[in-house]
Amino acid sequence: MIRIGVIGYGYWGPNIVRNLRGLDGCQVAAICDLSPTARKRAGQAYPDLPVTATPSELLTSAQIDAIAVVTPVYTHFELAKAALQHGKHVFIEKPLTSTTQQAEELIELAERQNLTMMVDHTFLFTGAVRKIRELLDDGVLGDLYYYDSARVNLGLFQHDVSVVWDLAPHDLAIMDFLIQEKPEAVSATGGAHLNGLIDVAFITVYFPGNMIAHVNVNWLSPVKVRTTLIGGEKKMLVWNDLEADEKIKVYDKGVQMTHGHGLYDLLVSYRSGDMWAPRVEQAEALKVELDYFVKCVTKGQTPFNDGVAGARVVKLLEGVEESLKTRGRPIQL
Repeated sequence: MIRIGVIGYGYWGPNIVRNLRGLDGCQVAAICDLSPTARKRAGQAYPDLPVTATPSELLTSAQIDAIAVVTPVYTHFELAKAALQHGKHVFIEKPLTSTTQQAEELIELAERQNLTMMVDHTFLFTGAVRKIRELLDDGVLGDLYYYDSARVNLGLFQHDVSVVWDLAPHDLAIMDFLIQEKPEAVSATGGAHLNGLIDVAFITVYFPGNMIAHVNVNWLSPVKVRTTLIGGEKKMLVWNDLEADEKIKVYDKGVQMTHGHGLYDLLVSYRSGDMWAPRVEQAEALKVELDYFVKCVTKGQTPFNDGVAGARVVKLLEGVEESLKTRGRPIQL
């Protein structure tokens, strides 16, 4: 039985606690939050659990095997480092850390202590992303041409991070999971319109060959959009995460070009076949992910969304930040 302490009971923490409580093989040992309001909510929801304002009570407790860090990103490094130093496995909200250097230090520490560290990239455990990965692995789309994602809505404005660090980690983690090639460079443009933090950003990621990815994140959209297009040589795919049923649609569409005999005889043929919507698992992704974390801890396995995967996302985010300062200059990765 893995005993887990949860630090952070703000926006995402209650979801972590609720799902952990529903799992076999683990139990929530205690909840910590600096906010009196959050502690009151936790105490009312779970009167059987100890609730504290002091993280060290959880970090040093011999009764706790793992720590879930569900706090603002600027606190991740110190909390995760302390947890690892005290021999505890770590489940940490995205993004892993504020810098690549911090991420690498945590990775090295977890390896040295022989502990599991896993980053909460929840979307990797959705039925939709798993189905897309399956289609790509089976070669259904053929060689990839582009990956184009829009994650936009009105708010929620953060006081400590930009829209890039708030929303883009989702798409960058999904992209990292789906695309096997490693990115070569990143460029980004954007603007800060209200509180000095970037609230609209357009990110381009360059891969070997002609593969290109684009991510649009925006806190100033009048509508909520969660759509990803993936274009391949054989087929094309649309993933609309706001769809209730047919989240993924695969289109047998494409373009072929051949050269004729003359200099200007470029022959273009368009293929327009069927569309089909594959079946997608409907289980709650966070519950699947936390169950996977518990199993990795129990069996001593390295999760695919480990610190190394988390560090790759942080490196991309740092590249985006650097490019934003120069209005889109490509940053080599």
